[in-house]
Amino acid sequence: MKQQGIDLCGKTVAITGSTGGIGRELCRLLLAAGARLILLDRSAEKSAALQQMLKAEFPYAELTRIPLVLDDMTSVKAACAQLEELPIDILIHNAGAYSIPRYITSAGCDNVFQINALAPYYITKYLLPQLRERGGRVIAVGSIAHRYSKTDPNDVDFATRRASSLVYGNAKRRLMFALYELFREETNASLAVCHPGITLTNITSHYPKWIFALIKYPMKVIFMSPRTAALSILQGCTEPCRYHEWIGPRWFDIWGLPKKRQLRSCTDAECHVIYEAMEQQIKEPLNQG
Repeated sequence: MKQQGIDLCGKTVAITGSTGGIGRELCRLLLAAGARLILLDRSAEKSAALQQMLKAEFPYAELTRIPLVLDDMTSVKAACAQLEELPIDILIHNAGAYSIPRYITSAGCDNVFQINALAPYYITKYLLPQLRERGGRVIAVGSIAHRYSKTDPNDVDFATRRASSLVYGNAKRRLMFALYELFREETNASLAVCHPGITLTNITSHYPKWIFALIKYPMKVIFMSPRTAALSILQGCTEPCRYHEWIGPRWFDIWGLPKKRQLRSCTDAECHVIYEAMEQQIKEPLNQG
């Protein structure tokens, strides 16, 4: 049975971070809408368990699993090569990392930045030619955290910063606005930038255990469920965004059903600077593979 109001029959959707709280619920919504899914995850065990769970709920679901470790460019390139052979209509960048141990990756940047910005942008550029052929769409899961920091040309990946909110916010800001600029004049493929608001998922479990134990149940009561949060991303599957538009909860970007609105948090000039920096960062790995 199709998700009410959303028809994705015949569409193939590739989604990163499918095993997370929002990812699992989004997979259910996509399958209910009739989509075929490609699950892109770092944990083969979790991905296989999710596939089994989804098949039990949707016996006729078409599911493919591809390993993807976003902070490892070798894995990213291998996944891109496999994705290039598949008929992808929608690519959803849902995976994210917030407060995790930090290090510099083999690509020469902060791992949080690579997971949230560099690798998703690289995958988009790699797959853009085939997405154009199919009139496809890229969906970037953004965050209200992008407002927490302004770009710094001397510290693109915020490797010198320590505050998780700033590092994560910078990465989301870089991905969102680089993609806005990339798709600004695009005519054959489209972009939707969506954000889920605030919900209880693994990304919020980075607090010390005693703090997380205190906030876990109040968060369940106060904020939206992962399934409701996933509705913004689902809407992006059928409704593209124009330059600096995004789709998210209608009340204060935190609660409520999805609504599209204009962003005022980045100037056109800064957006172009972000795009140029991202293009420069992926130039070498893109040319290599």
